[in-house]
Amino acid sequence: MRHLQVLKYIEKISRTGSLRSAAEELGITPSALNRRILGVEAELGVEIFERHPAGMRPNVAGEILLKHIRDQLADMERVKSRIADLSGMRAGHVNIATTREMAPYFLPDLIKAHLSEFPAVTFSVNLLERGEAENSLVDNSNDIAFVFQPMHLQIMQAVYTGPQDMFAVISKDHPLARRKALYIYDCTDFPLILPKRPEGIRQILDEIAAKVGLTLAPSVESNSLELLRLMSQNRRAISFCLPINRRPDLERAGLLAVPLNTRGVPAGILVGGHLKGRTLPVAAARFLETANRTLATRFS
Repeated sequence: MRHLQVLKYIEKISRTGSLRSAAEELGITPSALNRRILGVEAELGVEIFERHPAGMRPNVAGEILLKHIRDQLADMERVKSRIADLSGMRAGHVNIATTREMAPYFLPDLIKAHLSEFPAVTFSVNLLERGEAENSLVDNSNDIAFVFQPMHLQIMQAVYTGPQDMFAVISKDHPLARRKALYIYDCTDFPLILPKRPEGIRQILDEIAAKVGLTLAPSVESNSLELLRLMSQNRRAISFCLPINRRPDLERAGLLAVPLNTRGVPAGILVGGHLKGRTLPVAAARFLETANRTLATRFS
């Protein structure tokens, strides 16, 4: 819709924090984009962005306008999705917030399978920290969130909830490779490769260690699961994973996933859902149903 274009411009600048970056993504010149923003500010009678040498960010008036813009864009997506469903196009756009555990394997495979059935649907996948993922539902910047160990579950309408057990990932040549299960104190004699806090996996591991009076001292810690995956090739190192992000090429990489005995610490919980009280666009609701069905089948 043409009348929504300038709203999308404002939202894009807010996301990128840069007039130039927003212009590049939108396919217009920075000067043209700036004129549109100045026109909105003139119409409102106030500035909506703070302009700094490092970029632009919404001021108080801008935040108020952004809440309205995101509500309007979300409503329009819902309308477009319903109209597309009526016409048989089965189209729409789905904004997904997710923590890192879902990103490497499960979510890409799920989206590819969904696109094979609904090729007109488009996706935005936004990788966020715990807490941020759930909160991004509040302003409609995301439709759906998939979070391991959510921090703000009270704002979510959970469609899927399921436990994820912990596994230690070790080399087939590792001294512990013959064990059927490992305890956390078995692991602390070896280099530990751990996610940084507040990642959900790290939270569970810290709780397990605290229960037996240990404090984990990682040799490497990172919020990049890809870096941790590469570091796990070290023959003496130990990293950790969940069923949702267990590497499909473990055997080919010469690795094993050995169950970790949590000594009574409950398994972490994976939750998929949307904002409480919100009616999702058809495309997002359909995808969430597919995700729920797939998760329940694979991890029940």
